[in-house]
Amino acid sequence: MVNIPEAGRDQPHKAVKALVYALTRDMGGTVSAEHGIGAIKRDYLGYSRTPQEIALMRRIKAALDPKGILNPLKSFDGGTPA
Repeated sequence: MVNIPEAGRDQPHKAVKALVYALTRDMGGTVSAEHGIGAIKRDYLGYSRTPQEIALMRRIKAALDPKGILNPLKSFDGGTPA
């Protein structure tokens, strides 16, 4: 996490994440690792995965966990942040 002392309580966390993940995307990188996307990076999955790849991820998750009992109350949305 980035901390800009002059910003006080109004830290630009969202703007910094968007910048870093956009640079990662533009350089051909990925926002996730082999262990998964995680809640913090989930909104940026669309930066490095196509809609088709994300749809496949959802289908695999549904096939392996049809009742949604693994990691309940968690889901992922592969969209690009607004």
